[in-house]
Amino acid sequence: MAGISNISPLIFSFILLSLSALSLSKSLPYQTFIPQSLPSLHPLTWDQQSDALTHLAADELTVAGEETENTLSLQLHHLDYLNLDQANASSDALFINRLTRDAGRVEALSSVAAVKTNSTRTRHRGKSVSDFSSSIISGLAHGSGEYFTRIGVGTPARYSYMVLDTGSDVVWIQCSPCRKCYTQSDPVFDPTKSSTFGGVACGSPLCKRLDSPGCNSGKKCLYQVSYGDGSFTVGEFSTETMTFRRNRVKNIALGCGHDNEGLFVGAAGLLGLGRGRLSFPSQAGPRFGRAFSYCLVDRSASSKPSSIIFGSSAISRKAVFTPLISNPKLDTFYYIGLTGISVGGAPVRGVSASLFKIDAAGNGGVIIDSGTSVTRLTRPAYIAMRNAFRVGARNLKRAPAFSLFDTCFDLSGVSEVKVPTVLFHFKGANVGLPASNYLIPVDSKGTFCFAFAGTSNGLSIIGNIQQQGFRVVYDLGRSRVGFARDGCA
Repeated sequence: MAGISNISPLIFSFILLSLSALSLSKSLPYQTFIPQSLPSLHPLTWDQQSDALTHLAADELTVAGEETENTLSLQLHHLDYLNLDQANASSDALFINRLTRDAGRVEALSSVAAVKTNSTRTRHRGKSVSDFSSSIISGLAHGSGEYFTRIGVGTPARYSYMVLDTGSDVVWIQCSPCRKCYTQSDPVFDPTKSSTFGGVACGSPLCKRLDSPGCNSGKKCLYQVSYGDGSFTVGEFSTETMTFRRNRVKNIALGCGHDNEGLFVGAAGLLGLGRGRLSFPSQAGPRFGRAFSYCLVDRSASSKPSSIIFGSSAISRKAVFTPLISNPKLDTFYYIGLTGISVGGAPVRGVSASLFKIDAAGNGGVIIDSGTSVTRLTRPAYIAMRNAFRVGARNLKRAPAFSLFDTCFDLSGVSEVKVPTVLFHFKGANVGLPASNYLIPVDSKGTFCFAFAGTSNGLSIIGNIQQQGFRVVYDLGRSRVGFARDGCA
């Protein structure tokens, strides 16, 4: 201590800061993982679903303790408890369906990116023609990777489940009369029963914001959106009031879909949360300070309290932030800078920022997406990370490959294991993942797989499995995305 006392306060402070920075920059080589296989699902009967919807509707009218006129917070709910058409499916089968749907989602995002970056405004490949919040639930029960939120549409408000989607912009809902509509859990929205429903005129500035607007015989604006996987929605472009609990947001532009076909299941429509001009955050931004955040419930959880929040209270003080990156060829996606990955406490050799750059044509880059389940990394980065994980997990019993996963383990009968840590190095932020966010059950027999996959199309995607348990903050006013671990409470 005598030697330390001779050091000037300034130098001593510098040493402390350096040691602190060093400890933050390194991750532990291993962490404890407690294997829990896919749970047995117990879907509600139709009578039970009706009771659940009644309770949810009542909850939507209840204001939380600190809510104000512009502040709301609603609980998250898992969609396993609202299973519509797979009541007899096993948990293993539902997981396979989820991966199949996830592959379609990735293909759709890649298709959108390819179309947009090839200098065309038409993304559609189908038929031509200040604070508030809501709840989110996972779409696992329908074989999907999406999460859903329950929102009131129209006046009086009629509550429906809507897909939460950071990878698209246009807000839309199924509307009667339906030329062709898919099955949803709530009654189809009837615009004639809403006093605030309004059409949008052809040629109006709002109509021109659409990528490919159309007109009907009454000179009303028509919209169409296709998602690359063949799913599409077509109908009138309109304005309507949306209600988040007691908070009403007026004049939101949304599609009133009369022909909606493809892989949509369960929900009544989609809440576009992308960066484009027609997304919900862009339209309602002035009201909530251009900020929102969500915390996604665990994919197998039944009822974990968390929320999606719009407004200044969405920005967690515990979050570490990385800047948003602009892609001049594509304004929908949230691009962030991934500079490296550490596995087992050491940087993975061969994984550098150059692998994730957006090129001059707008290709490549890394996006964060709420609708993709499994994180996809450009193939060279994935192979390097996977190989590093295999070395660190060499004491675990290997299992055969499963679907898109090529690194799996047999953990049947094991109550606890040590697994290598995984750390994402974003520009300005290091994000360490809980083991349950990258070693996931794929069946009910004790098989667990490394929950990443490679992609050859150049676009890397941070999926929702890796986001689970984090409060993911979209601070659009300051052009940054943040991550707060254990942010679902």
